[in-house]
Amino acid sequence: METDMLLIDKMAGPDSRYRAIGNNGHNRRRIVRDHESSSDDELLDLTMDNEFIRSGHSNQCEGSISMTDMMDDLRLGIGQYDDFHTIDWLRDIGQDRTRHRNLIKKQRHGCWQRLLSAHDAWSGWLCVLLVGCAAGFCAAVIDIGTSWMSDLKEGICINAFWLNREQCCWAANDMAFDSASCSQWKTWPDLCGIHNVTGAGAYIVNYLMYLIWALIFVVLAAMLVRVFAPYACGSGIPEIKTVLSGFIIRGYLGKWTLLIKSLGMMLSVSSGLSLGKEGPLVHVACCCGNIFAYLFPKYGNNEAKKREILSAASAAGVSVAFGAPIGGVLFSLEEVSYYFPLKTLWRSFFCALAAAFVLRSFNPFGNDHLVLFYVEYNNPWYIVELIPFILLGVFGGLWGAMFIKANIKWCHYRKTTKLGQYPIVEVIVVTLVTALIAYPNPYTRMNSSTMIRKLVSMCGTEVDSDLCDYRHDNITDDDVGTVSGSLGSRGVKAMWQLVFALVFKVIVTIFTFGMKIPAGLFIPSMAIGTIVGRLLGTGVEQLAYNFQSYTVFKEMCKSGHTCVTPGLYAMVGAAAMLGGVTRMTVSLVVIMFELTGGLQYIVPLMAAVMTAKWVGDSISRGGIYDAHIRLNSYPYLDTKVEYIHTTLAVDVMSCDDSSLQVLTSDSQTVEEIEKLLITTRFNGFPVVTSQQSKYLVGYVLRRDLIIALNSARESEDGVVSSSIVYFSNSVPVNTLVGGPKPLKLQKILDLAPITVTDQTPTETVIDMFQKLGVSQILVTQNGRMLGVITRKDILRHIELMNNLDPESVMFS
Repeated sequence: METDMLLIDKMAGPDSRYRAIGNNGHNRRRIVRDHESSSDDELLDLTMDNEFIRSGHSNQCEGSISMTDMMDDLRLGIGQYDDFHTIDWLRDIGQDRTRHRNLIKKQRHGCWQRLLSAHDAWSGWLCVLLVGCAAGFCAAVIDIGTSWMSDLKEGICINAFWLNREQCCWAANDMAFDSASCSQWKTWPDLCGIHNVTGAGAYIVNYLMYLIWALIFVVLAAMLVRVFAPYACGSGIPEIKTVLSGFIIRGYLGKWTLLIKSLGMMLSVSSGLSLGKEGPLVHVACCCGNIFAYLFPKYGNNEAKKREILSAASAAGVSVAFGAPIGGVLFSLEEVSYYFPLKTLWRSFFCALAAAFVLRSFNPFGNDHLVLFYVEYNNPWYIVELIPFILLGVFGGLWGAMFIKANIKWCHYRKTTKLGQYPIVEVIVVTLVTALIAYPNPYTRMNSSTMIRKLVSMCGTEVDSDLCDYRHDNITDDDVGTVSGSLGSRGVKAMWQLVFALVFKVIVTIFTFGMKIPAGLFIPSMAIGTIVGRLLGTGVEQLAYNFQSYTVFKEMCKSGHTCVTPGLYAMVGAAAMLGGVTRMTVSLVVIMFELTGGLQYIVPLMAAVMTAKWVGDSISRGGIYDAHIRLNSYPYLDTKVEYIHTTLAVDVMSCDDSSLQVLTSDSQTVEEIEKLLITTRFNGFPVVTSQQSKYLVGYVLRRDLIIALNSARESEDGVVSSSIVYFSNSVPVNTLVGGPKPLKLQKILDLAPITVTDQTPTETVIDMFQKLGVSQILVTQNGRMLGVITRKDILRHIELMNNLDPESVMFS
């Protein structure tokens, strides 16, 4: 009995979560699905599973295709997928259409059935409404918590420690928010009895508290991720793209990941590291989408339909991150979604709208806007300024390509050396170095979002800032009323501080992104862009002011505003840097437009973003998220990549005639099939007429086959190891007389699997994977079975061909 149990456990394979149990002491083998081990709250570490993804588990079938009428007969897990497998879009969408047709047919049976049909129709809208509200609520909590923790590094509100500095001063009815004017807010030197805020003692105390709080925050974040939710680290967007393409990662969108990602995000951003919370908010929103999808069986039991909800959730994530609902929808369409029908577009818009409304209701920043660095420009831009805007795009493309190469090399080094075994130590060291270097410079000491807000702001006559420190020497009649002037000493000092901040941000971001804490890349990229843009904008402003008599600059310096708007250059620079790193275009321009609220700046943003993409693509294809997908060896088949090599389907398939494992339609026994399941790990088997001819009959899944054998041994008397298995309705009469009872498994056989001939061009096979969403394609020659092509076979073949001369691969 124990031997049989072990054999069946092996038969299920290491990839399939089955367990063998006895049956009332009889010598029968029973296979049941261990549902508990594959829940969405399973805590797994991606770094431990990369070897599995790379290890050649390129099975004869990665997904599953089975007859829909099998679902009622075998209820032990048919239709679900194992961890780290790819779904079959055709199968799942076909199941949903069958379910929908059955609902329509039942409408004639009474009011209750019509009510169920109406519930099915609006359940999608209700689901995305709940997802949007949850995403907005989570974003508001994260924004408020981050603001409080960030201010905690500087001081504390005496009477209400849960308030940040701004809220503390509001509660005290103080109009000014600096520590000298706000009586309720106490800095750490004040609490230590040091009242000389400009003295060395106060500086040292502030420095030490900044360092201590930064270390406390990141250690807590790293420990939470390490102990409770390993999937909560990083940005999450590469994995979200992979999941939306049809890959199953159990636990990645579970409730524990949601909780730890939210807490860890607040802690890591508040520590002062060069990272942001905007990218991880997409992960948080998708966690909400996955959780609420299970409230509706239409989505919870169908992986393809669930991805429609996840696409809408990703739109809500960007909506609450930037206060850009339309930009969020375009981001989901352009960057992360793999399957995006028209109804998903509408629901994504509704979900993003609900998320933005909830966030606006909380007003987390106290400025009646959805983001911390909302700006609104009134000054016009001039045609001649397109030249510096395009230069910002060039720099953005160069920086993006350089950052991707450097960050991927560092992450690869982390994965392949002992450094990857000590993630908490790495986080502590990077935080310590960052805090030590960042504190002396006010532009690196503050959070990146606060710095962006300062750099994109406009200068006016009432603005008192180092960035707006102008000298108005030698004023002529034409200069009266002009805000611009020669930079004062404070302005020059601010420019040098920005130069040092730029160098620091460029270097430290490379080492920060990819650590085992929640970390996004949107804000660091935008911070670097705003610094470059502000420096360039100030330079152009000084050029225009000092040479305003020239024809090129004659119309720029008018009364009431600066000659040019350096804050606009900072915003364009932010878009250029983010575009160079992520290679987003349309969605990024719309996000920036919604941030600025001005249609007149669309052209500068478009010019910079497109230039950044052109320059970046000329150096390396794909953005940072695609690079991390390749680094982690996720089975993601990019729909935007064109295949240029001249190979055939026979060159791609992994299973040739010598290694192909098949089932015969009417000659194998139960015992022979069980032995085949034990000795192989394939997820599915072609069914042929005989081992000699191998004419294709259909395709059967490993999962369906195991469950069918289990069900037959339990419920059908007479089925023994020597019983012949028939994948057809007809059974020969001589089999029924005198022999063991045959087992008919025609219902689990897919009689119409997707097939191609051996001479089919590879680009056609790739199109079928991309546009049909199949998990495997069978290769035949004159009706005879030759092999199987899976998604991983395609990815491996593309990588192989990219390392060879395209002309060296000839037609066979």
